[in-house]
Amino acid sequence: MKAWFAIPLWQRVIGALILGAVTGYLWGPGAESIKIVGDVFIDFIKMLIVPLIFFSVVSGVASIGNLGRLGSVGWRAILMFVLTGQVAVILGLALGSWLEPGVGVDTSILVMGETPQPSPFDWREMVRSMIPVSPVGVMANVQVLPLIVFSLLVGIGILLARREEEAGEKGAPGGAAAIARAFDSGALIFQKITIIVMELTPFGVFALMAWVVGTLGLDAVAALAQLVALNYVGCLLLIGLMYTAILAFVARVSISGFFRGMIDAIAVAYSTASSSATLPVTLRCTQRNLGVSKPTSSFVVSLGSTINMDGTAMYLGLVTLFGAQLFGVDLSWSDYFVIALLATVGSIGAAGIPGGGLVMMGAVFSAVGVPLETIAFVAGVDRIMDMMRTATNVTGDATVTVTTASMLGEIDKEELASADDV
Repeated sequence: MKAWFAIPLWQRVIGALILGAVTGYLWGPGAESIKIVGDVFIDFIKMLIVPLIFFSVVSGVASIGNLGRLGSVGWRAILMFVLTGQVAVILGLALGSWLEPGVGVDTSILVMGETPQPSPFDWREMVRSMIPVSPVGVMANVQVLPLIVFSLLVGIGILLARREEEAGEKGAPGGAAAIARAFDSGALIFQKITIIVMELTPFGVFALMAWVVGTLGLDAVAALAQLVALNYVGCLLLIGLMYTAILAFVARVSISGFFRGMIDAIAVAYSTASSSATLPVTLRCTQRNLGVSKPTSSFVVSLGSTINMDGTAMYLGLVTLFGAQLFGVDLSWSDYFVIALLATVGSIGAAGIPGGGLVMMGAVFSAVGVPLETIAFVAGVDRIMDMMRTATNVTGDATVTVTTASMLGEIDKEELASADDV
């Protein structure tokens, strides 16, 4: 048993992926008999959707500390996180629409579960549907948009209550800080549960890959390979074009110095597929190598590790189109809007841990009527893509940190430039 856990999870997952593909190819349609193992894995992921989003979003908003900290540092960082997230998801949608990785695979022989059908677009109804009339009902029915709105309101409520307490206003009950810590603990608990569930990944990946290849043949493998390639292309475009442009034209810093200074954090992010695990390395790199002041780097990097998931947002847009193409779901412009909104805001709930994107995937799919069976298709290769997405997320955290510090004059650009000589 110790020998099993001594092997890094990503190596176990890739080994299971290869073994599952070979098993499915040799076994053929009979491989469907072990699909139950993969179904159990996917059910555990579905279990995490509501609590992980709720606790992570509330904790992320409350982590701002107080509304006063949304001043010169906060609003700039949050605005850039939102804008880069929107660009990322639009890029994912564009890549999926242009190259259509899910087209050409015959899924008609699969036994499908009930697929939620989105209602005809009505902006009035859409606005009303975002209001969490019954928070309990929203959670029970996994209605993601109103769940996120409710979570944001709870987080803002905690911030307002803490401001009253810190100001010593009469009637302030006290305890808001304790509630914020309770949500932090809740987010941490469900992150740990997610890590436990992710230990099942090799078994689920083996069963699902054997089922996919055995049932649909090598066409499914080719489609998945194209999806992986597009994920890497999208992430590289975000890093090579968007982040580089921000560093060059907004922050006005040395691009080569930035990447040399961040190479350790990017390497750790890629190998661990965890923004949270990379956080200490990112902080060290931004402070020591990039010359960002400690207060600014601590605030922006910590905030970014919670709410900035550009790579994940890009991937959610891409994989949603992949699922729609795979199962012949026609998406309207309103669906594209919902995908963009959920992939940007909902990526907050993806958490900075391996496999967090799989959890958010089910939430986005449910909102636009894409079959949840898509998760079973992509789960086998998700870890390979997650590594690149995490490297992108961490690079984005550092980019926004450097840019914010540059705007406020809280960066030693000479120290950043000296990274060229490292």
